[in-house]
Amino acid sequence: MKRRLAAAIACRNQGSRLYGKPLQNLDVGVGVRIIDNIIDCLRTLDCIDEIVLGIAEGVENEVFVRLAEEKSLRYVIGDQIDVLSRLVACGRMAKATDVFRVTSESPFLYFEEVESLWRQHCEQSVDATFMDDIIDGCGFEIISLAALATSHREGERKHRSELCTLFIRENAARFRIFKPRPPAALVRNDLRLTVDNPEDLVVCRIVYRAFQHVAPRVPVRDIVIFLDRHPELIKLTAPFTEAGYATMYL
Repeated sequence: MKRRLAAAIACRNQGSRLYGKPLQNLDVGVGVRIIDNIIDCLRTLDCIDEIVLGIAEGVENEVFVRLAEEKSLRYVIGDQIDVLSRLVACGRMAKATDVFRVTSESPFLYFEEVESLWRQHCEQSVDATFMDDIIDGCGFEIISLAALATSHREGERKHRSELCTLFIRENAARFRIFKPRPPAALVRNDLRLTVDNPEDLVVCRIVYRAFQHVAPRVPVRDIVIFLDRHPELIKLTAPFTEAGYATMYL
């Protein structure tokens, strides 16, 4: 059976440190938002057959319905806390065998290896491919829809939260898992490229401005070189790196 890959993006507007993170502007002048760059980058990947938004219930999240319509994307609406159910629903709507998962507040995907890792995912018939240990915000997960459905059916409340692959990770013996190593240059626990705080947004805006000529496909290696040349930007997000990496997969 030919496998079909759907990108599922869970969307909601809550945030105690920074409200409406996916809708924050990377470029205020032209109105390019974080989620715009994510979607536009995903659309350049031939292996992704469809992008579906998994929108949380609530009036405050209706803006994502308008976003989906603006970008001609299909969407599902579901429980705010049960993120896993929304991802499963996205996969089923797209009639996908597998789900490509990225978070809605991380604008700079490590896109370079997605196509090759999808081929390996299919050839090796694995349940989950985890691009772990890379710079926070640049990684991704490819998970079979069957594994996600099992996680939701057999998991506990914590497994149905935003930690959507925690059940698979905690029950690794039950699943075929592939964990490719990112390039050594991208294993940098002193860097962050996800937006959870105002300082993160400042850094991502500056990075986007420097690379907008190649957006939405901004090479992460080039971002690392840029940040190393601007240590003041690394210092700006330094207070958040330790906690961010400590809780990334748990």
